[in-house]
Order: sequence, then C-alpha cells, then structure tokens
Amino acid sequence: MLDHVKTVLGKALQIEERTAQMTGGTPLLGNLPELDSMAVVTVLTALEENFGFIIDDDDQVSEAFLTLGSLVSFVEDKTRQCA
Repeated sequence: MLDHVKTVLGKALQIEERTAQMTGGTPLLGNLPELDSMAVVTVLTALEENFGFIIDDDDQVSEAFLTLGSLVSFVEDKTRQCA
C-alpha cells in the first residue's frame, strides 16, 4: 500500500523521482514545496480515482497529510470503509 500511495502522490505532484526515497515517516505538509492547498485537492482526487473511494466533507484530511505514513493510513481506512 505504501508504494502505491507513493506512486499516486509522485504522479499527482510530478515528483516521481523524489518519492523513491520516501518512507512512512517522511513529513508531507511543510516539507514538500509542491504540496500547497491546490495540490492537496489534486492528490485527494488522484487517491479517490486510484483506490475507488470517496472523501467525505467530514473526513479529517489535514491530519492525513502530516506524513506519508498518515496518508497511507488514511487511504487504508477509506478503502476498508468501501469494502
């Protein structure tokens, strides 16, 4: 799951070459200059399309972007909810 999320993130932000060295502990917001508020929307849309879930208005997405690991956990939770 980590690798799949890294691939989606890299493509959405056009930083594929940099995601190879990312781990679950890699900070996202505040660490990636490409990850501004508009890019967050782009990444969320790409995650919805790639994993087949819908993000609700009440989802805590800001917490999901703290680290790559928290984003993976968010995707895993949303994927479980859809199953």
